[in-house]
Amino acid sequence: MMLMSLPMYAVSRADVEAFAGVLRQKLRQLGLASTPDRLNWPQDLFSHWQAPDLLLSQTCGFPLMESLPQVQLVGTFSYHAPGCDGFRYRSFLLAREEDAGLHLAGFRHRRLAFNSTDSQSGYNSLRALVAPLAKDGAFFSRATATGSHRESLHYVQQNLADLAAIDCVTLELLRRSEPRSLSGLAVIGQTAAVPGLPLITSRETSAEDLAILRQALHDIVDEPISHPLLIEGFTEVPRQAYRVISQMKALAQAFGVSELMPALQKTT
Repeated sequence: MMLMSLPMYAVSRADVEAFAGVLRQKLRQLGLASTPDRLNWPQDLFSHWQAPDLLLSQTCGFPLMESLPQVQLVGTFSYHAPGCDGFRYRSFLLAREEDAGLHLAGFRHRRLAFNSTDSQSGYNSLRALVAPLAKDGAFFSRATATGSHRESLHYVQQNLADLAAIDCVTLELLRRSEPRSLSGLAVIGQTAAVPGLPLITSRETSAEDLAILRQALHDIVDEPISHPLLIEGFTEVPRQAYRVISQMKALAQAFGVSELMPALQKTT
């Protein structure tokens, strides 16, 4: 039995599990007998994404381009959320309401909260945005990895950080189910749009099974079970469409910004 997970937008695990149950039925009806009986919720996502028996998972565009050359790209969901444009998405920049009148340049020498350095939405997209504003390769006075978008928002709320880049789908899911996580916060800007979170499968997955995966994903977006997850479409996006993510990293490096962690912070 192969592995399946949908870990990236699990604001409500119950909604994800329900969606996966319907997807499982469709895959089996289409003849994919190796469909697993349950979802995996792996702690080590990078190892999980590289597993030879991975049937389906969702990763981020940045690790797809940087670290997962061997996986096959299945396609990308489109989401019904402000900031989405077809299968493309962006991040919104969140600050406390007291800073709502500031532009991004006004956060120079302030504190950043981000989910992880391998995140397109929380890190790479923002790095490209601040790079032209940086001086001597630096913009923020401190950058803290929080482990999740939800925790980054909490850092800003609690005045442990001043700014966070949160992807628009996560933001809308939280707005609907956990509005308190956005209390006291305001949007002060946005990043450029790029292809959304890619659905992937192992390089060992056969062409026949890949075709079944795509058919099931095309079919399920029309089901009511997709609505709580904001899913409204599925597109077979080619890997080359994600090159814009690598270009964002290269742009930041051209301005001398290889990372958002200040040099002083790294030595303390």
